[in-house]
Order: sequence, then C-alpha cells, then structure tokens
Amino acid sequence: MIKNKYLILRRVLQISLMTLYFGANAWGWNFIVGNLSSSKLLDMIPLSDPYAVLQMFAAGAVITADIFVGALIIVLFYSLVGGRAFCSWVCPVNIVTDSANYLRRKFGFNQIQKKQPASRSMRYWVIAMSLLISFFFGVAAFEFISPVSMVHRGIIFGLGFGWAAIVIIFLFDLFVLKNGWCGHICPIGGFYSIIGRFSLIRVKHEEEKCTLCMKCKEVCPENQVLFMVGKSSQQVLMGECTNCARCIEVCDDDALNFSIRDLINKTKEN
Repeated sequence: MIKNKYLILRRVLQISLMTLYFGANAWGWNFIVGNLSSSKLLDMIPLSDPYAVLQMFAAGAVITADIFVGALIIVLFYSLVGGRAFCSWVCPVNIVTDSANYLRRKFGFNQIQKKQPASRSMRYWVIAMSLLISFFFGVAAFEFISPVSMVHRGIIFGLGFGWAAIVIIFLFDLFVLKNGWCGHICPIGGFYSIIGRFSLIRVKHEEEKCTLCMKCKEVCPENQVLFMVGKSSQQVLMGECTNCARCIEVCDDDALNFSIRDLINKTKEN
C-alpha cells in the first residue's frame, strides 16, 4: 500500500486543475476554461460556484441559464461525493493551510494552544453577512475579497495580491489559530459543508479495531467530526468532514475507511 496515497492524489488533482486552467489562458487549451467561480468543461458543460451564484442572486443580478445549470451541476456533484471534498481535493488554498498545519504539528504549536479561541460556526455567520452585504450593496460581496479566488486567479493570470493572501493565511494558520481559515472563517467551506450533510461518500470508524492512538484526531482539520473514535462504530455524517482521508492514512489499525452512506440504518450525528 502506498503511504499517503490520498494526499498524493489530492495534490495531483489540485496541481493538474491549476495547470489546465493556466494552460487555457496561456496556450489556448480548452479542456476546462475560466476559473473556480465560473468555468466551461470541454467547451460544452458549464460549471459555476453555487456560493458565488447565491451572492449574485442576493445582489439582484440576472442569473442566466448557463450559470444556473452550472451551479446545479456542482451542487449535485458534491452532494454525491461529499460537499467539502472541494476544500481538500480542489481548492488551491488547501495546500497552504495543510502546510501550516504540518508545521504546527512539527514544531509543537498545537500543544501550546490547548483551546481554540474561535468558534467553527463563525463561517456560517460570514455566509449570512456576505449575502446581506450583497443584497444591500448590489455586489457579490465575498468574491471581491475571497483569498480562494485571488489565489486561483493569481495562479492563472499572475499572482499580484494573491501572494499577500497566501502569506497572510499561512501565518494566521501557523501562529494564530489551528486550521483558522478553512476550519473557522472560510464561507466557501461553510457552504459546502451544508451540501455535504447529504453526501453519499463517508468515512467510517470501526470501534473494535481502534487502539485509541488518536493520530486521526491529530491530523484531521475538522477533528470534531471524529467524536465517535473510541466510543462507537459509525459513519462520519457531519457535513464539516472534508473527505481528505488524512485520518485513514495515519490509522495503523485500519479502523477508518471510506464507505457509502447507510441510508437505511442511519447512525446518529453528534
């Protein structure tokens, strides 16, 4: 078995997508054209960020059929594969935050900060605020300041302020708050976590195999979703799970694996 195979696959997918977007702009490739907010796949299939579309709708913009269909395709796709899979498998900022999280563990910063000084529900308040601002000011509010959009556009068209966004998020996650951006603030992750509540692909914990080493909770960017570890055998049903598979990779007991959601015998969510 290849060590860290899911991490390698995630990085390959993230870098490949950025390369394809960059190639479309630089060399005229047409496999996927645009950016993470709005794209066209194979010059036929529209793809739109549903959170951006929601802001546009709140701002009073006219939503064309292509944009609506593109948003619907993305919602349906992530509803099946796991809403926040976007965060760990697609979003380029994930590489930055994972790097900061790795260094926190490496240098023992996690032990210094025993208690998180911020609530993870903050991201849902940011969603509400962005929609209200969009409504009152007639603009897609978060799109103007979104580090995800800045970094992605920067990779394609030249980084500019994208460098500043990368550095600020990296330092914030490293020194201020563990998983600060993705785990507490980013409304895109919050939006996909709402979609993720209904997704089919789930991590499953088998209590009888678990030796309580807790490596899974140490690496998980949303370790509250692993509340069942050492307590019961059940699937991770909380939408905040990013399906990054880090918990699966570090588990030497094979107590965690991907599974298909049990739609008949639903286990309780914390």
